Amino acid sequence: MTDEPLLEVRDLKKHYPITQGILKKQVGSVKAVDGISFDIPRGETLGLVGESGCGKSTAATSIIQLEEPTAGEVIFNGEARDATETAADARHRNDVTEFDPAELKQFRRQAQMIFQDPSSSLDPRMRVGESIAEPLRIHGIEDKAARQEIARNLLDRVGLSRDDYHRFPHEFSGGQKQRISLARALVTNPELIVADEPVSALDVSVQAEILTLMKDIQAEFGLSILLISHDMAVVREICDRVAVMYLGEIVEIGETEELFRNPQHPYTQALLSSIPVPDPTVDRAGTTLSGDVPSPSNPPSGCRFHTRCPDVIQPEDYDFEQEHWRAVMDLRTRLAQRDIDIEAVREFVATERDGDVEPGSVSDDAAKAAIRDEFGIPESLQDGRAESVLADALERIVSDDLAGADELLSTEFETVCERDAPSLAETSPGHQSACHLDSPSATTDSVESAVSDD
Repeated sequence: MTDEPLLEVRDLKKHYPITQGILKKQVGSVKAVDGISFDIPRGETLGLVGESGCGKSTAATSIIQLEEPTAGEVIFNGEARDATETAADARHRNDVTEFDPAELKQFRRQAQMIFQDPSSSLDPRMRVGESIAEPLRIHGIEDKAARQEIARNLLDRVGLSRDDYHRFPHEFSGGQKQRISLARALVTNPELIVADEPVSALDVSVQAEILTLMKDIQAEFGLSILLISHDMAVVREICDRVAVMYLGEIVEIGETEELFRNPQHPYTQALLSSIPVPDPTVDRAGTTLSGDVPSPSNPPSGCRFHTRCPDVIQPEDYDFEQEHWRAVMDLRTRLAQRDIDIEAVREFVATERDGDVEPGSVSDDAAKAAIRDEFGIPESLQDGRAESVLADALERIVSDDLAGADELLSTEFETVCERDAPSLAETSPGHQSACHLDSPSATTDSVESAVSDD
């Protein structure tokens, strides 16, 4: 048996073009997956987690070749590169993205997928036994009796009855349909299963049953599994390692228990803080992320999480309280989007604070105070120089000079988090994080400030 991983993903990208006009001219792209890399050893389960829209499901369909990747390598059942494959531009002979149709058919026999919604992945007009056996026919097993016997055995193995072979999908519950989907995925005796949110549509009690079944079957068949999920509790239950994805990139990867016990990336910490604790005596403060997830068609520069990160690193020349620095960064984000309407601010102050007065009579000071309140910025920052810069920016905002305020704050309050994109770096054996807080590229003073105020 080779020591090489069963699956190697290298710098995988999937970009969708944005077009406009009658000629469909490309004017941009949605960077759904933007350069992710990971390995899955034989017999291991890797969880790929993140919020909705982070690109994890697109990564799954790109790996299994249901969608054609924009760039990158997907090496399946590979061996060490030989002399002809060591050049930087050389492709591995087992790179799935370069397979011809015959090779791709063989790959799909060895790598199967389980989808989120079992109802939509089963043909309602086909008996479930026939659905399970169909891949066998596609891959050349012509003996109908043999196909039926294999399908019946798998129905029994996933906890259903052999007699269910002739029933239709609508006769089964959601959990039973997912068992059928699992049986269909196993029918070609694959080495890899890609499971995209396999239990998210099921009740909690049924989720536990399906996860237990998946673990048992993995041990029995020696499978490798890529599990896509947004539920950290599900991932902890079944996965050996976890990769955390945000806006098309992997920001942290490590062994499951180590990652849960000692999360390094602020985004991972926020995800873990959202897991309910089944103990009313435990008071665990969750991490609240500000703002919305940016568009993958225009991701932020530097660290893509910096527009929401509670630990975003401060500029070297200033000394904020971290909470107030995050609030100023939120103001900067809104300014960059030109998403502050000073007339609407004056109208709000006129109706909500000063009673029945004309918006035009609202003073600049009252409008500035309303903006500070909206973003959680105190009346005065503890750093006098920072307060002077902020006061100047607010003056420009109330004068409806959003571009000038944006330029001032962007120049004075630039952070390494928006300037430089961090790379995955090892923080402990087998544990990697892409964060400037763990990187020597960030200044010591700035890192200490961000951590100490957390």
